[in-house]
Amino acid sequence: MALENRENMKPGKFITLEGIDGAGKSTQLAWIVELLQQTGLQPVVTREPGGTPLGERLRELLLDKSMAMHAETEALLMFAARREHLDKVILPALAQGQWVISDRFTDASFAYQGGGRGLDTAKLEILEHWVQGALQPDLTLYFDVPVEIGQQRVNRIKDADRFEQEQAGFFQRVRNAYLDRARQFPQRIQIIDSSRDLTDVKTAVEQSIQRLLQHE
Repeated sequence: MALENRENMKPGKFITLEGIDGAGKSTQLAWIVELLQQTGLQPVVTREPGGTPLGERLRELLLDKSMAMHAETEALLMFAARREHLDKVILPALAQGQWVISDRFTDASFAYQGGGRGLDTAKLEILEHWVQGALQPDLTLYFDVPVEIGQQRVNRIKDADRFEQEQAGFFQRVRNAYLDRARQFPQRIQIIDSSRDLTDVKTAVEQSIQRLLQHE
């Protein structure tokens, strides 16, 4: 549907991408943007933590490997950045009928702070309800990859940040938490095996996006 035909339309769609570090989200994000642009859409592309000036400052703190912090402090900073992100970027764009694609959202908090750090998920659920109310993504693509493959990919391309320098056991807990979330919310979270050939991954992504487009 051409963009010019989408005036006075229903609220836009909200897509989130999740996965452990090295799962290939950045590559697939570019592919999703290309797919949507082919339909006439110009999606808003953003990330967490980040997406706003304040969020990006908090991101610097959260990823700084010299910055030690309590697990609850980490979670609170994540949700603080998210509240600002929703207010300044996500909700205004959706209200205007735009599609929003975010590299990570609340599922990441349940995976990294809940699974990885071991925080009580009940506390995270309170923060989730407080910060975003009933809002959930229309589609979450979870790119699943074995921990050892993810770590190999990260080590090849960049210096590790505060999360990426964690040990394999941490990332296994994160992955398990992601898989638990996918089982808990199967209508929203689509598991994509990103250890496969890139062409196969792109095909799976395209199928998921096409289904969402058909249900506009």
